[in-house]
Amino acid sequence: MLNNIRCDGGLYCGILKGNSRKAMLRKAAKQIGVCAAGLILFCIICRVTFFRTYTVHIPLDHRMMQENGANAPGPKAVIDSPEVAELAVEGIRDDRMDIRIQPMQAGEAEIHVLSPDGEDRMSYYLRVTPLGTIYDPQTSGFTGDTAVMIAVTLFWLLVSSIMLWHYFQAKGPDYYNYSTIYFAGFSLFSLVTGLLMFRVTLSHILHPQYYNMLEAYSVINGTPMRYMMLTMPAMLLFAAAMAVSNCVLLLHERLGIQNVLGLIVSLLLIAGEAVGMYFFTRNFVGSERQMHVHETIHNVYASIFVYMECMLTGSVICGITAARNQPEYDKDFIIILGCWFRKDGTLPPLLRGRVDRALSFWREQKEETGKEAVFIPSGGQGKDEPMPEGEAMRRYLIENGIPDNAIRPETKSRNTYQNMAYSKEILEETKPGGSAVFATTNYHVFRSGIWAADAGLRAEGIGGKTRWWYWPNAFMRECVGLLVKRWREELLLLFVLIAYFGTLSMVLG
Repeated sequence: MLNNIRCDGGLYCGILKGNSRKAMLRKAAKQIGVCAAGLILFCIICRVTFFRTYTVHIPLDHRMMQENGANAPGPKAVIDSPEVAELAVEGIRDDRMDIRIQPMQAGEAEIHVLSPDGEDRMSYYLRVTPLGTIYDPQTSGFTGDTAVMIAVTLFWLLVSSIMLWHYFQAKGPDYYNYSTIYFAGFSLFSLVTGLLMFRVTLSHILHPQYYNMLEAYSVINGTPMRYMMLTMPAMLLFAAAMAVSNCVLLLHERLGIQNVLGLIVSLLLIAGEAVGMYFFTRNFVGSERQMHVHETIHNVYASIFVYMECMLTGSVICGITAARNQPEYDKDFIIILGCWFRKDGTLPPLLRGRVDRALSFWREQKEETGKEAVFIPSGGQGKDEPMPEGEAMRRYLIENGIPDNAIRPETKSRNTYQNMAYSKEILEETKPGGSAVFATTNYHVFRSGIWAADAGLRAEGIGGKTRWWYWPNAFMRECVGLLVKRWREELLLLFVLIAYFGTLSMVLG
């Protein structure tokens, strides 16, 4: 179940075994794997059944078509290795010659385009693999490449659909999950990649002479930068809003690192987009090797930025959704998470907002269902506090008409995790298996829900309101806290993303 390990400073670390949150990611990964395997099988079946030949679209010089007059015979095509492949000219248009190639055996062959008088005007190289697949070095096309493009398009669209499905399936206590951040953030990235691939695939099917595999490689290879450019207006607007709210915050609060975090994030977003725009608009001239190195640096940078952007997007979506959550009126307990209060014992606006939100839910539930929940005000005593936070909240609840026997204060905790763990002990002692809701400030709901899950407590959250200029910066602290809590996992995922797009750049760039 749950192993609690006491750490330095009185903190607790929770290690969950059989965590359902990991099961969500495993299930999604398994579904994505099944989709990938099915699409690979689709490509194989299409290759064996429908795509046994390969059509080459050779561009023609207009002068070659006109030099002998309209009634003169047109250009011809011959292959120098008929034992490797056979060709048949399907048609000659104003700007190209369409040639269907039938593979015979493994090897290399060269197609020669001859003028009507027999002069060799153009050469075109092909390679046939031992499996009978024709590879076209000029366009990077191959036998069955249309099926592969369709499969890659479907793969990214299915990945987006799977992530969105799991995101909307996460409800109640299961919503407070790192998986929901990934699903919310990266589903949009997958959707954009799928739509870009759809455009190229459709163009390839309708106009294969102009849109070949090089276009598809370019889309897949450059997806991070394209995504970065497409979302730039939204990111810059978000950065501007964060900067404005942070500047207003500084007019009300003292200067400190915690109170300028939103401004720092805004500046990083603007600077990151500026560097991306520089890469995107810069014309690079150099050797093929230098080009590959340039593209790799380019895409690795974009991958890092997009990863951070997706995590930020997912955190914002989950945080706002969690803050607006309205649980069912069937709760046995209402846990109130404590924070600093005044030396005279009165509650400041932040803590009062949490308790008032709990009181509001208690009254609404009683009016709706007649059920009276038990309050668990949770918080120990800080160095500059005259009493435990749980006791200060208990007194405020009594002042607001709650009977003392309906309050079970928790007065030992020193952080959010301990709030949840110790409150769970009181819950189990009072009514084992009872349902619970926790009350905190709106920006703190999602992260608190994750701590509740770590403590083995299944509870939904409700958020008390705070000033508009305070909320964004405080919420940004929560986002950073979420990432820091799992920095090893985040670095591993970031490394995988960098390795994937970096390798694509070196191979396909």
